[in-house]
Amino acid sequence: MKVAVISPNPQHLQQLGVLLDAGGHTAVLFDGGKTRMRAVAEEEQPQLMLVDGMCCDADELAPVEYVTTHHPGTAVILLCATQTPEFLLNSMRAGVREVLPSPAPAAAVQAAVERVEAKLAGARLGRQGKVLAFVPCKGGSGATFLATNLGYQLAETRSVLLIDMNLQFGDALAFVHDGKAASTLADLAKDIGRLDASLLAASTVKVTPNFSVLAAPDDLAQAMEIKPEHIDQIVAVAAANYDFVLLDMPRALDTIAIHALDRAHRIYAVLQAGLTSVRHAAKLLEVFRSLGYGPEKTELILNRYEKTNEIGVEEVRRSVGNVRVNTVPNSYKEVNASINHGDPLVKVSRTNTVARHLADLAAALSPRHEENRGLLGRLFRRA
Repeated sequence: MKVAVISPNPQHLQQLGVLLDAGGHTAVLFDGGKTRMRAVAEEEQPQLMLVDGMCCDADELAPVEYVTTHHPGTAVILLCATQTPEFLLNSMRAGVREVLPSPAPAAAVQAAVERVEAKLAGARLGRQGKVLAFVPCKGGSGATFLATNLGYQLAETRSVLLIDMNLQFGDALAFVHDGKAASTLADLAKDIGRLDASLLAASTVKVTPNFSVLAAPDDLAQAMEIKPEHIDQIVAVAAANYDFVLLDMPRALDTIAIHALDRAHRIYAVLQAGLTSVRHAAKLLEVFRSLGYGPEKTELILNRYEKTNEIGVEEVRRSVGNVRVNTVPNSYKEVNASINHGDPLVKVSRTNTVARHLADLAAALSPRHEENRGLLGRLFRRA
Protein backbone atom coordinates (compact mmCIF):
# COMPACT_ATOMS: atom_id res chain seq x y z
CA MET A 1 0.00 0.00 0.00
CA LYS A 2 1.32 3.45 -0.90
CA VAL A 3 1.43 5.73 2.17
CA ALA A 4 2.29 9.43 2.14
CA VAL A 5 3.59 10.84 5.43
CA ILE A 6 3.61 14.58 6.14
CA SER A 7 5.25 15.91 9.30
CA PRO A 8 7.08 19.06 10.44
CA ASN A 9 9.13 16.90 12.81
CA PRO A 10 12.08 15.16 11.06
CA GLN A 11 12.37 12.54 13.81
CA HIS A 12 8.68 11.59 13.60
CA LEU A 13 8.93 11.52 9.81
CA GLN A 14 11.90 9.15 9.86
CA GLN A 15 10.36 6.81 12.46
CA LEU A 16 7.10 6.50 10.55
CA GLY A 17 8.97 5.88 7.33
CA VAL A 18 11.01 3.05 8.86
CA LEU A 19 7.93 1.37 10.33
CA LEU A 20 5.98 1.55 7.08
CA ASP A 21 8.89 0.34 4.95
CA ALA A 22 9.44 -2.59 7.33
CA GLY A 23 5.80 -3.55 6.90
CA GLY A 24 6.14 -3.80 3.14
CA HIS A 25 4.42 -0.50 2.37
CA THR A 26 5.69 2.15 -0.02
CA ALA A 27 6.30 5.20 2.15
CA VAL A 28 6.82 8.65 0.62
CA LEU A 29 7.91 11.29 3.14
CA PHE A 30 7.26 15.04 3.07
CA ASP A 31 8.60 17.63 5.50
CA GLY A 32 5.93 20.20 6.36
CA GLY A 33 2.36 20.52 7.52
CA LYS A 34 -1.24 20.31 6.41
CA THR A 35 -0.75 22.87 3.62
CA ARG A 36 1.09 20.21 1.64
CA MET A 37 -1.82 17.77 1.65
CA ARG A 38 -3.46 18.92 -1.59
CA ALA A 39 -0.27 18.83 -3.65
CA VAL A 40 0.79 15.46 -2.22
CA ALA A 41 -2.62 13.92 -2.89
CA GLU A 42 -2.63 15.15 -6.48
CA GLU A 43 0.98 14.27 -7.30
CA GLU A 44 1.42 10.99 -5.41
CA GLN A 45 -2.18 9.67 -5.28
CA PRO A 46 -1.46 7.58 -2.15
CA GLN A 47 -3.94 5.10 -0.73
CA LEU A 48 -3.25 6.43 2.78
CA MET A 49 -2.01 9.81 4.05
CA LEU A 50 -0.57 10.20 7.57
CA VAL A 51 -0.53 13.88 8.59
CA ASP A 52 1.44 14.67 11.73
CA GLY A 53 1.35 17.84 13.82
CA MET A 54 -2.33 18.76 13.59
CA CYS A 55 -3.82 20.89 16.40
CA CYS A 56 -7.30 21.10 17.86
CA ASP A 57 -8.45 24.03 15.73
CA ALA A 58 -11.39 23.08 13.51
CA ASP A 59 -10.26 25.72 10.99
CA GLU A 60 -7.24 23.56 10.21
CA LEU A 61 -9.47 20.86 8.72
CA ALA A 62 -10.17 22.68 5.44
CA PRO A 63 -7.25 21.05 3.55
CA VAL A 64 -8.18 17.72 5.08
CA GLU A 65 -11.76 17.98 3.82
CA TYR A 66 -10.48 18.99 0.37
CA VAL A 67 -8.45 15.78 0.11
CA THR A 68 -11.20 13.49 1.40
CA THR A 69 -13.73 15.11 -0.94
CA HIS A 70 -11.63 15.35 -4.12
CA HIS A 71 -9.58 12.20 -3.58
CA PRO A 72 -11.97 9.61 -2.08
CA GLY A 73 -9.46 6.86 -2.81
CA THR A 74 -7.05 8.37 -0.27
CA ALA A 75 -7.69 7.59 3.39
CA VAL A 76 -6.47 10.20 5.90
CA ILE A 77 -5.16 9.60 9.42
CA LEU A 78 -4.24 12.57 11.60
CA LEU A 79 -1.63 12.56 14.37
CA CYS A 80 -2.29 15.18 17.07
CA ALA A 81 -0.47 15.91 20.32
CA THR A 82 -3.71 17.01 22.01
CA GLN A 83 -7.23 15.95 21.17
CA THR A 84 -10.66 17.19 22.24
CA PRO A 85 -13.99 15.43 21.66
CA GLU A 86 -15.10 18.32 19.44
CA PHE A 87 -11.98 18.09 17.28
CA LEU A 88 -12.36 14.32 16.94
CA LEU A 89 -15.97 14.68 15.84
CA ASN A 90 -15.14 17.49 13.39
CA SER A 91 -12.25 15.44 12.02
CA MET A 92 -14.46 12.45 11.33
CA ARG A 93 -17.05 14.70 9.70
CA ALA A 94 -14.26 16.03 7.48
CA GLY A 95 -13.67 12.47 6.31
CA VAL A 96 -10.68 11.56 8.50
CA ARG A 97 -10.35 7.82 9.02
CA GLU A 98 -8.75 7.98 12.48
CA VAL A 99 -6.99 10.39 14.83
CA LEU A 100 -3.89 9.12 16.66
CA PRO A 101 -1.69 10.77 19.29
CA SER A 102 1.59 12.43 18.31
CA PRO A 103 4.13 11.01 18.61
CA ALA A 104 2.19 7.88 17.73
CA PRO A 105 2.96 4.59 19.51
CA ALA A 106 4.21 1.99 17.04
CA ALA A 107 1.41 -0.44 17.87
CA ALA A 108 -1.24 2.23 17.25
CA VAL A 109 0.24 3.03 13.85
CA GLN A 110 0.37 -0.64 12.93
CA ALA A 111 -3.24 -1.23 13.93
CA ALA A 112 -4.52 1.86 12.11
CA VAL A 113 -2.64 1.07 8.90
CA GLU A 114 -3.83 -2.53 9.00
CA ARG A 115 -7.44 -1.38 9.42
CA VAL A 116 -7.17 0.90 6.39
CA GLU A 117 -5.57 -1.86 4.36
CA ALA A 118 -8.25 -4.34 5.40
CA LYS A 119 -11.04 -1.92 4.51
CA LEU A 120 -9.50 -1.27 1.11
CA ALA A 121 -9.30 -5.01 0.51
CA GLY A 122 -12.86 -5.48 1.75
CA ALA A 123 -14.13 -2.72 -0.56
CA ARG A 124 -12.47 -4.40 -3.52
CA LEU A 125 -14.09 -7.71 -2.67
CA GLY A 126 -17.45 -6.21 -1.70
CA ARG A 127 -17.36 -7.82 1.73
CA GLN A 128 -20.09 -7.30 4.29
CA GLY A 129 -19.64 -7.71 8.00
CA LYS A 130 -21.69 -10.23 9.95
CA VAL A 131 -24.62 -8.83 11.90
CA LEU A 132 -25.35 -10.71 15.15
CA ALA A 133 -28.37 -9.89 17.31
CA PHE A 134 -28.78 -10.77 21.00
CA VAL A 135 -32.35 -10.85 22.31
CA PRO A 136 -33.28 -11.60 25.95
CA CYS A 137 -36.13 -14.07 26.37
CA LYS A 138 -36.79 -12.62 29.82
CA GLY A 139 -35.45 -9.71 31.85
CA GLY A 140 -32.12 -10.49 33.47
CA SER A 141 -31.20 -13.23 31.00
CA GLY A 142 -27.72 -11.80 30.48
CA ALA A 143 -28.02 -10.84 26.80
CA THR A 144 -26.24 -7.51 27.20
CA PHE A 145 -23.37 -9.08 29.13
CA LEU A 146 -22.90 -11.76 26.46
CA ALA A 147 -23.12 -9.29 23.56
CA THR A 148 -20.63 -6.81 25.03
CA ASN A 149 -18.15 -9.42 26.18
CA LEU A 150 -18.31 -11.41 22.96
CA GLY A 151 -17.73 -8.15 21.08
CA TYR A 152 -14.67 -7.43 23.20
CA GLN A 153 -13.19 -10.85 22.45
CA LEU A 154 -14.00 -10.73 18.73
CA ALA A 155 -12.18 -7.39 18.60
CA GLU A 156 -8.91 -9.11 19.44
CA THR A 157 -8.69 -10.05 15.76
CA ARG A 158 -11.53 -8.22 13.96
CA SER A 159 -13.21 -4.81 13.87
CA VAL A 160 -16.42 -4.80 15.91
CA LEU A 161 -19.24 -2.32 16.44
CA LEU A 162 -21.90 -2.94 19.09
CA ILE A 163 -25.15 -0.97 18.65
CA ASP A 164 -27.29 -0.61 21.77
CA MET A 165 -30.83 -1.08 20.43
CA ASN A 166 -32.46 -0.89 23.85
CA LEU A 167 -33.73 2.60 23.14
CA GLN A 168 -35.38 3.23 26.51
CA PHE A 169 -33.09 1.57 29.03
CA GLY A 170 -29.89 0.80 27.14
CA ASP A 171 -26.72 0.60 29.23
CA ALA A 172 -24.48 -1.66 27.14
CA LEU A 173 -21.58 0.81 27.23
CA ALA A 174 -21.39 0.58 31.03
CA PHE A 175 -20.58 -3.15 30.78
CA VAL A 176 -17.20 -2.47 29.13
CA HIS A 177 -16.41 1.22 29.65
CA ASP A 178 -16.66 3.74 32.49
CA GLY A 179 -17.11 6.84 30.33
CA LYS A 180 -20.15 8.66 28.97
CA ALA A 181 -21.00 8.72 25.28
CA ALA A 182 -20.71 12.15 23.65
CA SER A 183 -23.03 11.00 20.86
CA THR A 184 -25.77 8.36 20.77
CA LEU A 185 -27.89 6.42 18.33
CA ALA A 186 -30.47 9.22 18.48
CA ASP A 187 -27.90 11.87 17.57
CA LEU A 188 -26.81 9.81 14.58
CA ALA A 189 -30.44 9.37 13.48
CA LYS A 190 -30.92 13.16 13.57
CA ASP A 191 -27.96 13.54 11.20
CA ILE A 192 -28.96 10.60 8.99
CA GLY A 193 -28.68 12.63 5.79
CA ARG A 194 -24.91 12.93 6.34
CA LEU A 195 -24.38 9.36 7.47
CA ASP A 196 -21.19 7.76 6.21
CA ALA A 197 -18.41 5.63 7.67
CA SER A 198 -16.61 8.62 9.19
CA LEU A 199 -19.68 10.05 10.93
CA LEU A 200 -20.63 6.61 12.23
CA ALA A 201 -17.15 6.10 13.70
CA ALA A 202 -17.18 9.60 15.22
CA SER A 203 -20.49 8.86 16.94
CA THR A 204 -19.19 5.81 18.79
CA VAL A 205 -17.16 5.25 21.94
CA LYS A 206 -13.94 3.35 21.26
CA VAL A 207 -13.50 0.75 23.99
CA THR A 208 -10.40 -0.66 22.26
CA PRO A 209 -8.84 0.20 18.89
CA ASN A 210 -11.01 -2.52 17.29
CA PHE A 211 -14.13 -2.39 19.49
CA SER A 212 -16.60 0.50 19.39
CA VAL A 213 -20.03 1.01 20.97
CA LEU A 214 -22.85 3.14 19.59
CA ALA A 215 -24.73 4.01 22.77
CA ALA A 216 -28.49 4.12 23.27
CA PRO A 217 -30.25 7.50 23.67
CA ASP A 218 -30.11 9.28 27.02
CA ASP A 219 -33.87 9.82 27.33
CA LEU A 220 -37.16 8.58 25.96
CA ALA A 221 -37.91 11.76 24.00
CA GLN A 222 -34.76 11.24 21.95
CA ALA A 223 -35.58 7.57 21.44
CA MET A 224 -38.98 8.39 19.99
CA GLU A 225 -37.31 10.32 17.15
CA ILE A 226 -35.61 7.18 15.83
CA LYS A 227 -37.39 5.62 12.85
CA PRO A 228 -37.10 2.14 11.30
CA GLU A 229 -35.52 3.61 8.15
CA HIS A 230 -32.80 5.16 10.32
CA ILE A 231 -31.92 1.73 11.67
CA ASP A 232 -31.84 0.28 8.15
CA GLN A 233 -29.28 2.86 7.05
CA ILE A 234 -27.16 2.73 10.19
CA VAL A 235 -26.87 -1.07 10.21
CA ALA A 236 -26.13 -1.10 6.47
CA VAL A 237 -23.28 1.40 6.83
CA ALA A 238 -22.00 -0.45 9.90
CA ALA A 239 -21.94 -3.80 8.10
CA ALA A 240 -20.02 -2.25 5.21
CA ASN A 241 -17.30 -0.94 7.54
CA TYR A 242 -16.95 -3.44 10.40
CA ASP A 243 -16.23 -7.17 10.38
CA PHE A 244 -18.90 -7.74 13.02
CA VAL A 245 -21.93 -5.65 14.01
CA LEU A 246 -23.51 -6.77 17.29
CA LEU A 247 -27.04 -5.64 18.11
CA ASP A 248 -27.97 -5.58 21.79
CA MET A 249 -31.74 -5.87 21.40
CA PRO A 250 -34.60 -5.08 23.77
CA ARG A 251 -37.04 -7.77 24.82
CA ALA A 252 -40.01 -6.06 23.16
CA LEU A 253 -40.27 -6.55 19.41
CA ASP A 254 -41.56 -3.42 17.71
CA THR A 255 -41.14 -2.21 14.13
CA ILE A 256 -37.71 -0.75 14.81
CA ALA A 257 -36.48 -3.98 16.40
CA ILE A 258 -37.82 -6.08 13.53
CA HIS A 259 -36.04 -3.89 10.98
CA ALA A 260 -32.79 -4.54 12.86
CA LEU A 261 -33.45 -8.28 13.13
CA ASP A 262 -34.23 -8.47 9.42
CA ARG A 263 -30.63 -7.44 8.74
CA ALA A 264 -29.12 -9.94 11.19
CA HIS A 265 -27.23 -12.94 9.87
CA ARG A 266 -27.84 -14.71 13.18
CA ILE A 267 -30.11 -14.10 16.14
CA TYR A 268 -29.19 -15.37 19.60
CA ALA A 269 -32.13 -15.64 21.98
CA VAL A 270 -30.72 -15.66 25.52
CA LEU A 271 -32.44 -17.43 28.41
CA GLN A 272 -31.73 -19.07 31.74
CA ALA A 273 -32.77 -22.51 32.91
CA GLY A 274 -36.15 -21.62 34.40
CA LEU A 275 -39.66 -22.61 33.39
CA THR A 276 -40.77 -19.03 32.69
CA SER A 277 -37.67 -18.34 30.59
CA VAL A 278 -38.20 -21.48 28.54
CA ARG A 279 -41.84 -20.59 27.91
CA HIS A 280 -40.84 -17.09 26.81
CA ALA A 281 -38.16 -18.58 24.55
CA ALA A 282 -40.73 -20.81 22.87
CA LYS A 283 -43.01 -17.81 22.24
CA LEU A 284 -40.13 -15.73 20.93
CA LEU A 285 -39.01 -18.45 18.52
CA GLU A 286 -42.58 -18.79 17.28
CA VAL A 287 -42.56 -15.06 16.49
CA PHE A 288 -39.24 -15.49 14.68
CA ARG A 289 -40.73 -18.28 12.56
CA SER A 290 -43.71 -16.10 11.66
CA LEU A 291 -41.24 -13.42 10.54
CA GLY A 292 -39.50 -15.92 8.28
CA TYR A 293 -36.40 -16.42 10.42
CA GLY A 294 -35.50 -20.06 9.88
CA PRO A 295 -33.42 -22.44 12.04
CA GLU A 296 -30.25 -21.39 10.19
CA LYS A 297 -30.71 -17.85 11.50
CA THR A 298 -31.84 -18.44 15.10
CA GLU A 299 -30.04 -20.02 18.04
CA LEU A 300 -30.59 -20.20 21.78
CA ILE A 301 -27.97 -19.43 24.40
CA LEU A 302 -28.73 -21.11 27.70
CA ASN A 303 -26.94 -18.78 30.10
CA ARG A 304 -25.72 -19.59 33.64
CA TYR A 305 -26.06 -23.27 32.80
CA GLU A 306 -25.24 -25.97 35.36
CA LYS A 307 -25.54 -29.70 34.83
CA THR A 308 -27.42 -29.97 38.11
CA ASN A 309 -30.24 -27.72 36.87
CA GLU A 310 -33.67 -29.33 36.84
CA ILE A 311 -34.15 -27.98 33.31
CA GLY A 312 -31.35 -29.08 31.01
CA VAL A 313 -30.54 -28.80 27.33
CA GLU A 314 -32.79 -31.68 26.29
CA GLU A 315 -35.76 -30.28 28.21
CA VAL A 316 -35.24 -26.93 26.49
CA ARG A 317 -35.08 -28.59 23.06
CA ARG A 318 -38.29 -30.49 23.71
CA SER A 319 -40.03 -27.26 24.66
CA VAL A 320 -38.80 -24.98 21.87
CA GLY A 321 -38.45 -27.34 18.93
CA ASN A 322 -35.79 -27.59 16.25
CA VAL A 323 -33.19 -24.97 17.18
CA ARG A 324 -29.55 -25.09 18.14
CA VAL A 325 -28.89 -24.62 21.87
CA ASN A 326 -25.57 -23.22 23.12
CA THR A 327 -24.66 -23.21 26.79
CA VAL A 328 -22.69 -20.70 28.86
CA PRO A 329 -21.71 -21.92 32.34
CA ASN A 330 -22.60 -20.22 35.59
CA SER A 331 -19.89 -18.02 37.12
CA TYR A 332 -22.02 -15.55 39.01
CA LYS A 333 -19.39 -14.04 41.31
CA GLU A 334 -16.81 -13.11 38.65
CA VAL A 335 -19.42 -12.10 36.07
CA ASN A 336 -21.13 -9.85 38.60
CA ALA A 337 -17.79 -8.29 39.56
CA SER A 338 -17.06 -7.66 35.88
CA ILE A 339 -20.40 -5.90 35.40
CA ASN A 340 -20.11 -3.83 38.58
CA HIS A 341 -16.65 -2.59 37.62
CA GLY A 342 -17.51 -1.99 33.97
CA ASP A 343 -14.68 -4.25 32.83
CA PRO A 344 -14.89 -7.05 30.26
CA LEU A 345 -14.70 -10.42 31.98
CA VAL A 346 -11.63 -11.48 30.02
CA LYS A 347 -9.74 -8.57 31.63
CA VAL A 348 -10.82 -9.73 35.08
CA SER A 349 -9.96 -13.38 34.46
CA ARG A 350 -9.00 -14.82 31.07
CA THR A 351 -9.15 -18.32 32.54
CA ASN A 352 -12.73 -17.92 33.77
CA THR A 353 -15.04 -20.59 32.34
CA VAL A 354 -17.46 -18.02 30.88
CA ALA A 355 -14.59 -16.09 29.28
CA ARG A 356 -13.29 -19.33 27.75
CA HIS A 357 -16.74 -20.21 26.36
CA LEU A 358 -17.02 -16.77 24.77
CA ALA A 359 -13.52 -17.18 23.36
CA ASP A 360 -14.65 -20.46 21.77
CA LEU A 361 -17.70 -18.76 20.27
CA ALA A 362 -15.55 -15.91 18.96
CA ALA A 363 -13.13 -18.41 17.40
CA ALA A 364 -16.00 -20.27 15.74
CA LEU A 365 -17.39 -17.03 14.31
CA SER A 366 -13.99 -15.68 13.26
CA PRO A 367 -11.23 -18.31 12.97
CA ARG A 368 -7.81 -16.85 13.59
CA HIS A 369 -5.43 -16.66 10.66
CA GLU A 370 -1.72 -17.25 11.07
CA GLU A 371 -0.20 -14.09 12.50
CA ASN A 372 2.32 -12.08 10.50
CA ARG A 373 5.76 -13.06 11.82
CA GLY A 374 7.71 -10.57 9.73
CA LEU A 375 10.02 -7.78 10.81
CA LEU A 376 7.23 -5.24 11.33
CA GLY A 377 5.33 -7.60 13.63
CA ARG A 378 8.44 -8.15 15.75
CA LEU A 379 9.12 -4.40 15.88
CA PHE A 380 5.63 -3.65 17.16
CA ARG A 381 5.67 -6.49 19.69
CA ARG A 382 8.92 -5.12 21.13
CA ALA A 383 7.40 -1.63 21.17
